[in-house]
Amino acid sequence: MKVGKIIKVSGPLVVAEGMDEANVYDVVQVSDNRLVGEIIEMRGDRASIQVYEETTGIGPGDPVYTTGEPLSVELGPGLLEAMFDGIQRPLEEFRKLSGDFLTRGTKVDNLNREKKWHFVPTAKVGDKVIGGDIIGTVQETPLILHKIMVPIGMSGEITSITEGMFTIIEDICVIDGTQKIQMLQKWPVRKGRPFKKKLNPDVPLLTGQRVIDTFFPVAKGGTAAIPGPFGSGKTVVQHQLAKWADTEIVVYVGCGERGNEMTDVLMEFPEIIDPATGESLMKRTVLIANTSNMPVAAREASIYTGITIAEYFRDMGYSVAIMADSTSRWAEALREMSGRLEEMPGDEGYPAYLASRAAAFYERAGKVICNGSDDREGAITVIGAVSPPGGDISEPVSQATLRIVKVFWGLDHALSYKRHFPAINWLNSYTLYQTKMDHWMAENIDPEFAKNRAKAMTLLQEEAQLQEIVRLVGRDSLSYEDQLKLEATKSIREDYLQQNAFHEIDTFCSLQKQNKMLKLILKFYDLGVKAIEKGVYLKSIEKMPVREKIARSKYIEEAHLEQIDEIAQQLETDMNKLIEEGGILDA
Repeated sequence: MKVGKIIKVSGPLVVAEGMDEANVYDVVQVSDNRLVGEIIEMRGDRASIQVYEETTGIGPGDPVYTTGEPLSVELGPGLLEAMFDGIQRPLEEFRKLSGDFLTRGTKVDNLNREKKWHFVPTAKVGDKVIGGDIIGTVQETPLILHKIMVPIGMSGEITSITEGMFTIIEDICVIDGTQKIQMLQKWPVRKGRPFKKKLNPDVPLLTGQRVIDTFFPVAKGGTAAIPGPFGSGKTVVQHQLAKWADTEIVVYVGCGERGNEMTDVLMEFPEIIDPATGESLMKRTVLIANTSNMPVAAREASIYTGITIAEYFRDMGYSVAIMADSTSRWAEALREMSGRLEEMPGDEGYPAYLASRAAAFYERAGKVICNGSDDREGAITVIGAVSPPGGDISEPVSQATLRIVKVFWGLDHALSYKRHFPAINWLNSYTLYQTKMDHWMAENIDPEFAKNRAKAMTLLQEEAQLQEIVRLVGRDSLSYEDQLKLEATKSIREDYLQQNAFHEIDTFCSLQKQNKMLKLILKFYDLGVKAIEKGVYLKSIEKMPVREKIARSKYIEEAHLEQIDEIAQQLETDMNKLIEEGGILDA
């Protein structure tokens, strides 16, 4: 192990000389405390190192030990249900050793080397295998079957494979008599795991959130951004997606956010029961926590740790969703390290390579055919929160993100101030997957779904224009048809788009229920237009008792969706009765 010498310390940045044998992105151990660091710049024999632990007390002359290896994560059974820091150190194990606060220099294995797992082979002696082939399984949690794969770059004929209880570092398989395979693999975090082919993402990631699934869907294997000012509900939206999205694995990265938000995740997830299995959702979740009081350098690595773990589960053929909350804090860590390196700043002090780093992260999303002899498909959907100062999305991080992602869920402070949640502004949000998703909806939900969605969006856009007139000259100046339009769009906004994340039933809404609810509201509008044409008073339509049932249809349980059809039938009956009994409108 080559030893260098520190010549400068600037917060988490350490400069050492005598490092001519080291490479950029190599992991080093700093000082006699053996603090974990990573080389981020080389100039001659001088290495600039970002240290992932507190550097107080370290000074010039202290040694630096090179490892010759890049920053890597450990992959294998034991990832699920665990909570790691930004460089995959298990926080629960840390707490057992040093209490509630991280003690620097503490060494803990990333994955438990002592726990035994029941390995069941799916391959047999004599099989020819290549990198990525599945050779066996471990039932890691009741929800997830952990598939053990041949490491990338290894191939040959299986000469030995054994079923039984093994730790992750014991040999379970031998290839060509010499190549030994364990359940534990390592992979550099800054290098994407390879795959055979990238596929067209054409299936929606169903989230149970009406404003997302109906109006701004994201594809499985797609990318989305949630920009919004403080207090607009970014974290709650991401929590909802992590809880209810129809993915098999969730990787949640708390990147520089408040510690109490990660506490909420830890408290809530074990209590949420997966309706398909009756098990806790935590059993298919990996948490990466690098909160705002943890070392800033590890924040920069945390999203790479998260995406590498996501790629590992994708390679098993799973659909994975990774939530990064928030990429703005990650960009701030980049800016701080760039400033300490004395690099030329770009916009607002961010480094010139901000956009390329953000692109490198988001481009690791995708629906792919995985490596291996079979053609199994896996997908990673990346959803990143952005926290622009003051909600100004013209700032560099938001703009760099919007150039890459295909879905923009723009959170609006004015909506959150009105207590309208999710506070996704339907007028400035967009999705570039809409055409593909409309085809899927037509085939799987309702041929009319896309038409109804477009009609509802048109009504909302027309409402925005009508509200301008109302503010200037009052509502009574509008025609009866336009006033009815305002009533219908109010119902779309308050009864459909608004959703209570903390209500037992309303927190999740299936596509079948969304379809029926939207049809019901549009039916009220269409029948209302006909009634007004037949001479029915607008106030009679507004005061219809059935409107209360329309508003409360969101609280109908998934098992009783026929009740929405009954409300639609009652609406038609009551409206026909109004037409029969209604008076002629004043000229």
